[in-house]
Amino acid sequence: MKKYLAIDYGSKKIGVAVSDAEGKFAFPFSIILNKNKDKSLEEIIQILKEKQIKDVVVGESVNLRGEANSILGESKIFVKKLQEKIDIEIFFEKEWLSTVEARRFDDRKNADDSAAAIILQRFLDKKNRG
Repeated sequence: MKKYLAIDYGSKKIGVAVSDAEGKFAFPFSIILNKNKDKSLEEIIQILKEKQIKDVVVGESVNLRGEANSILGESKIFVKKLQEKIDIEIFFEKEWLSTVEARRFDDRKNADDSAAAIILQRFLDKKNRG
């Protein structure tokens, strides 16, 4: 199996989660402040290298009708820059209220890493079902 990293991209913060070595379970990992996009990109690359991860799941930010919302374009630019700097495979998973769900289980104001874990777990569950 493969290890995965998930990104819950936000204009102010990026939630990061990682899977176990078998690619079955997702765990919150970190929250990266996204004030400097280049620095945020380098932090993600560092995590990918340290954890030896080549597969990235990105939360696809859409509204309740499934239409792209305002942050989706910014996140796709970020992901494109990431792919230009490091050899990785990108998967998108709808994030469908992942932050709201994360805050239900974790009342911290900063639940972005938990939201990334929810996105990653949804992806892993679908992948491992089939």
